Amino acid sequence: MSSDSAQRSSGGKSMSIIVTKGTLDWAYPPFILATTAAAMGLDVTMFFTFYGLPLLLKNLDLRLSPLGNPAMKMPMGGMHMGMPNLASVVPGMEAAASKMMKNLMQKKGVASISDLRALALESEVRMIACQMTMDLFEYTLADMIEGPELGGAATYIEVATQSDINLFI
Repeated sequence: MSSDSAQRSSGGKSMSIIVTKGTLDWAYPPFILATTAAAMGLDVTMFFTFYGLPLLLKNLDLRLSPLGNPAMKMPMGGMHMGMPNLASVVPGMEAAASKMMKNLMQKKGVASISDLRALALESEVRMIACQMTMDLFEYTLADMIEGPELGGAATYIEVATQSDINLFI
């Protein structure tokens, strides 16, 4: 019996997350949900593919893109101000928005992605790096943090069919 089957037959709950986005704002939901679920006793697997794969790189360079995100409103001067899409084409705007968000998160005591990623590993969250995406973007395991394993779509499907909760982020 596989460890997944043993976990399921013992009554333990499990969750799988497909991580497909790697911007600063999209990096938080999968790591927060994974670490919270692990703390609640769930067996958690994260499958990193396409633009989510860089979240496993040793050196994170997370950015925030305000382009096409009308819901992104930052607290400024007692109000919440949105950024027009046109401002996104101004050189340096993405870097400025990223810096503003990182400063706001630090000011509010929000854990960094590096910290959440370390907590996920410490909590024994299973992390799978998509082999096809690794090949496509020419990454190697040497580029990645210690801990993730390689797998493909079949690996994820095997996990997902045994999971109580499946999320696509």
